[in-house]
Amino acid sequence: MDGINILEFFLNMGFMNMTWQQGVMLLVSFFLLFLAIKKQYEPLLLLPIAFGMLLTNLPMAGMFHEELWTEFLNPDSPMYHSYGAILKHAGLLDIMYIGVKAGLYPCLIFIGVGAMTDFGPLIANPKSFILGAAAQVGIFITFLCANIWFTPAEAGSIGIIGGADGPTSIFLTSKLAPHLLGPIAIAAYSYMALVPVIQPPIMRLLTTEKERKIKMKQLRQVSKTEKIVFPIIITAVVALVLPDAAPLIGCLMLGNLMKECGVVDRLSKTAQNELMNIVVIFLGLSVGATATGTTFLSVKTLLILAMGIIAFALGSAGGVLLAKLMNLFSKEKINPLIGSAGVSAVPMAARVSQAEGQKADPSNFLLMHAMGPNVAGVIGSAVAAGILLTMLG
Repeated sequence: MDGINILEFFLNMGFMNMTWQQGVMLLVSFFLLFLAIKKQYEPLLLLPIAFGMLLTNLPMAGMFHEELWTEFLNPDSPMYHSYGAILKHAGLLDIMYIGVKAGLYPCLIFIGVGAMTDFGPLIANPKSFILGAAAQVGIFITFLCANIWFTPAEAGSIGIIGGADGPTSIFLTSKLAPHLLGPIAIAAYSYMALVPVIQPPIMRLLTTEKERKIKMKQLRQVSKTEKIVFPIIITAVVALVLPDAAPLIGCLMLGNLMKECGVVDRLSKTAQNELMNIVVIFLGLSVGATATGTTFLSVKTLLILAMGIIAFALGSAGGVLLAKLMNLFSKEKINPLIGSAGVSAVPMAARVSQAEGQKADPSNFLLMHAMGPNVAGVIGSAVAAGILLTMLG
C-alpha cells in the first residue's frame, strides 16, 4: 500500500506531467523575468506578467483553466455557461482574469494614468492633437495588412500595438481576440520598453540635421480653469462621437480631473499610488496567465511580434512626417522630432525626442513641446481602440 502511495505521489508530480510546450514557456517566463529585473524593461508590468506566465504553465497547479474561457463563455459552444460556472471551477488566476475579460483593470489603470498626466502642454499647443492623431496611422495600416493572415478582430487587436499603449491594447484585445491576449500584451509592453532603441534610427532617417536643430518658442502658461474644463469637454465630445471609447477616455479624464481640480487630493494620490499598484499586480498576473504553451508557441505569435514592431515604427514615422508636412504651411516651424512622441509611451517617447534634439543642438529643449503630442497619443490610442471596437466588436 505504501508503495502504491509513493508511486501515486510521483505520478502526480508536475515534472511527470509537463508537456514540452509548458517547459518552453517556463524558459520564456524566466527570460522575461531577467529582462524585467536585470535590464529593467517596463518592470512594473513585465515582472508580474512573466510571473503569471510562470504560474499558468506549472503542470497540475490548476491556477488557470484555458478551456473555461474558450468553451464556457462561447455562446456557440455546447458547454456555454455563465461566470457562475467559471467561479465554481476556477483557479486563482481564473478569478483574477475576470477583471481583464470585463475590461475593468485597463480602465482602473487609466484613472491612475490620468491622475499622473499633465495635459498643459497639449492645451497650450493644440497642434499637438494633430501630431498625436498622425502617430496612430501605424495602427490602421497594420490592421489592414494583418487582415491577410488574421481575422478582422485579431487584426484590430494586433494593430493597436502601434499605439504603444499597454492598457489600451489589453482592453481592446480582451474584447476582440482574448485568445491572443498573452502575445499581444507582451509585444505591447516590450516595444514600449524599447522606445529608446526603436525610435532614434527612424527619427534620424526621416529628418535632416537642420530640422533636428529647429528651436520652438516657449509654451504659454495654461490656467487652472483650462486644466479643469479640458477633461470634462474631452470626455463629453469623445463619448458622444464614439461611445465605445467612453470607458477608457472617461477613466483617463476622471483621473486627470481629480488631479487638476484640487479638491480631492486624497483620491488623486490614491489613484496615482495605491490603486495603480494593486491593479498593475492583478492585471500583470492575469494577462501572463493567458500565455499558455498551446496558444503562445505558434506561427501566429511570431507574426504578432513582427507586425507589432512594424505598427510601432509606422506610428513613430507618421508623427515625424506630418510635422514636416505642417512646416510647409506654417510660419512657426515645428521640430519634427516631437512628432515621434505622438505614440502613447508617456513620458519615454517625449524624453527620446528631447535626447535626439540635444544631440543636434545641446541648447535645444524639446521636452515640454514633445509632451503635447505624447499625451495626445494617449487620447488618440483610446479613440483608435474605440473606432476598432465599433467596427469589429
